[in-house]
Amino acid sequence: MENKKFVRVGLGVYIINDKKQVLFGKRKGAHAKGDWSAPGGHLEFGESWEECVTREVTEEVGIEIENIRFGTVTNDIFQKDSKHYITIHMITDYKSGVVQLLEPDKCSEWKWFDWENLPSPLLVSTQNAIKQGFNPIK
Repeated sequence: MENKKFVRVGLGVYIINDKKQVLFGKRKGAHAKGDWSAPGGHLEFGESWEECVTREVTEEVGIEIENIRFGTVTNDIFQKDSKHYITIHMITDYKSGVVQLLEPDKCSEWKWFDWENLPSPLLVSTQNAIKQGFNPIK
């Protein structure tokens, strides 16, 4: 039987607070361990982008968001992990709640960052979005 690799659809959520900062978490686990990324995950079958954004933010950080909008799309190849993603980058505004570490097996911490002073290393998809000129604060 042939071993085929498939492209997956990922979704990143750039949450902007009232200080114009963006939320990033430090990844744990098998995929992109040690990289900083926005909350997000896989788009599930039959799910809209907005539904995915809301679900992932609730599952990962437990806050309320509003004003969900499209940012950009990137084609991301993670050489080290032998994975290929099409990533949909969405932008939202923080509405209420306290950021919580709800999936400690996937993320070690969450922090707010100024867009001009992002942590390193960034997830490949975020790096690719920035190369395209993506800036959720604009």
